[in-house]
Amino acid sequence: MTDKIARLLVAGSASIHTWRFLAGIAPHVDELYLACNGEVPADRRPANLKGELRVDFSLKAWSTAGRLKAWIAEVKPDVVHVHQANSVAWHARRALAGSRIPMLLTAWGSDVLLLPDQNPLLRAMVRGNLNAAAAITSDSLYMAAKIRELAGDCRISLLSYGIDALPPEPEIGAKKKQVLSCRLHKPLYRIDAILKGWAEVENSGCCADWNLVVAASGGETENLKRLAASLGLQRVEFAGFVDSAALGKLYAESRVFVSVPRSDATSVSLMEAMGHGCLPLLSNLPANGEWVIDGLNGMIAEDVERLGPELCRAMIKAEDDAALGAAAEINRGLVAAKALHQANMAGFADVIRELAANKV
Repeated sequence: MTDKIARLLVAGSASIHTWRFLAGIAPHVDELYLACNGEVPADRRPANLKGELRVDFSLKAWSTAGRLKAWIAEVKPDVVHVHQANSVAWHARRALAGSRIPMLLTAWGSDVLLLPDQNPLLRAMVRGNLNAAAAITSDSLYMAAKIRELAGDCRISLLSYGIDALPPEPEIGAKKKQVLSCRLHKPLYRIDAILKGWAEVENSGCCADWNLVVAASGGETENLKRLAASLGLQRVEFAGFVDSAALGKLYAESRVFVSVPRSDATSVSLMEAMGHGCLPLLSNLPANGEWVIDGLNGMIAEDVERLGPELCRAMIKAEDDAALGAAAEINRGLVAAKALHQANMAGFADVIRELAANKV
């Protein structure tokens, strides 16, 4: 399919993921419209973004559905594409009730994997959101299975935002003896477990010439720095928030990438690390198992509370240029086949066109 979509209305929270989607889908659309709780940064605003509606997506904002309904009637989009099966979708599906305009719903991860388990009301909300969608997208088979558990028989397409491009071939021999963590400093991502595991590494004398770089930031940053100080860590650098160019440099020079969240779908940072030739060390989650086979192209840590031995195992493997190069070849092939932004955006566009063509 090559024809452009006439009008697409996107509903999503103010997030880098929403901005990346807008940029990626823009070439496939004549007119874009956005309902959001924040403003698109000027440098990420597509030229064909013709209108915006600022709304409150919280559950207490009862007027949001009415405002969305009126705006949808004015814009007359071919499809409303909703990002996240949480309160964003709850407002959107109420706004579309009785309408012939189809809703495409893209799940992000915690909205399907964690939110329904908080209480029965939220579970019912997420289930209702999924059932209201004409089609759903998931970035992992595991999340697709969870969606089917909640919503039963439904149309699901496996699509992710992917990474912008496959990085240049990594210079394995030039990489430092460095472990990189770059997930956000939130409890979900368990950066504290990485620091405690690194304390085991330093105390054991394993890989004494290696260092750990903790990039990114968040609400837990100061607590994490205090934890590192209390553990007496000597070979840890807190790099803070870094832009995409600086992060690319960190990936390129690191041999091991560590990411151990307690819940995750397909992580963009994992795709970036794999593309740059890092050996991934990941928590034992189903979505991670779709990308990494333990001992082949990465490591899976069964016990995140005792991460030290797993870090040692990963570093010892990654010290061997031949072993790291073999894993990098597998990982870059996977990323090229499944995780490039442009190809995945074309997939999103195909789904949107089909929904628009089949409106009844």
